Amino acid sequence: MDKMTLNYPQAPLRGTISVPGDKSISHRAVMFGGMAKGRTTVSGFLPGEDCLRTIECFRLLGAEISRDGTDLVIDSPGIDGWQEPADILYTGNSGTTTRLMLGILAGSRVHSVLAGDESIARRPMKRVTDPLRRMGADIRGRDGAQYTPISILGGPLSPIDYEMPVASAQVKSAILFGAMRADGTSVIREKEVSRDHTERMMRNFGMQVRTEDGVITLQGGQELVPVHVDVPGDISSAAFFLAASAMVPDSEVVLKNVGLNPTRTGMIDVLEAMGADFAVDVSDSEDSELRGTVTVRSTSLKGTEIGGDLIPRLIDEIPVIALLATQAEGTTVIRDAAELRVKETDRIAAVAEELGKLGADITPTDDGLIINGPTKLTGAVLDSRGDHRIGMMAAVAALVADGPVELQGPGCIAISYPEFFVHLDSLRGE
Repeated sequence: MDKMTLNYPQAPLRGTISVPGDKSISHRAVMFGGMAKGRTTVSGFLPGEDCLRTIECFRLLGAEISRDGTDLVIDSPGIDGWQEPADILYTGNSGTTTRLMLGILAGSRVHSVLAGDESIARRPMKRVTDPLRRMGADIRGRDGAQYTPISILGGPLSPIDYEMPVASAQVKSAILFGAMRADGTSVIREKEVSRDHTERMMRNFGMQVRTEDGVITLQGGQELVPVHVDVPGDISSAAFFLAASAMVPDSEVVLKNVGLNPTRTGMIDVLEAMGADFAVDVSDSEDSELRGTVTVRSTSLKGTEIGGDLIPRLIDEIPVIALLATQAEGTTVIRDAAELRVKETDRIAAVAEELGKLGADITPTDDGLIINGPTKLTGAVLDSRGDHRIGMMAAVAALVADGPVELQGPGCIAISYPEFFVHLDSLRGE
């Protein structure tokens, strides 16, 4: 589907939905299940394009993985029993697959080559390959392994004491995967805490990992014990409907089984700061990932400032937060978010340009955005740029635009939210 026209009458959104499984946790469930020897089962898996790429990589390494909708059964010989892949491990558009697989493969016993699509070929990998090389990994690729394709000759690794230069769960996780196979104790130091799904899942799979005051300590050589993983709904996907319900008049949307990991709930903090009418009901969970029901009702909103240690907790939600800010009274300032410039696209530029086409008063900065509101948005032709977050932002913008929005490249939304338009139509009563 090359384009679609979104012409929504400004009617309220009402109803209850369950957003798809958390993308970050779905990736990691397959990764840990593929590394552990034996059978791992997964429920609530996100069958989006990125996560399916991760499955294909582990199948090439010798894991048997069957899928029935959102349920997985992973039977693996364990990392020491992997076969050398007969083909390139193709990661598509998935930065998570690419970066985390670097850490996993570095400590394996196989030789492999990672490559992705054109977007992945432009994204920086040296932030991962440099610390892995310090651990003794044999990694080679374009421009000193700055870019894919990248070749990894798995082998013994040494422990590392590493201070994170940026808050990045992908970089941290890649190093942790390498540290799992290192001969000794590794220490990772975070100035700002990033999402901690990897550390939580390590514990679920029977490992001991210590986290205290931003310092993560892991002893290498621990055995993984296969378990069942129940994936909660993705709060980054839920954010688009949280924002929509907050700004479309007379709306009330209930989102069930949403992941509420404290390292991911920055969107909830922003809703509170902007004066949104919402409620969070935390439910019991059998694992370490919090989850619950979030209800949002429309109300008048006010601008706010977003920066510092809040940014890693909402980095993927910033496109829709910027849209939300166009409907809030006053100025919203987003800063300390330079990481957005090396996502699937330069999201700072993309958000400013696409919302600007709708008439938003929005100015990009080196590390963020300045948005003045409220602004009446008009119809326009918007481009997803192959970025699922930009595509969903554009679709939600159509709910408050005075005129049709033509969205080019909507297919990329399936990367993280295959049922997005089905859920949108259901909330609109269609």
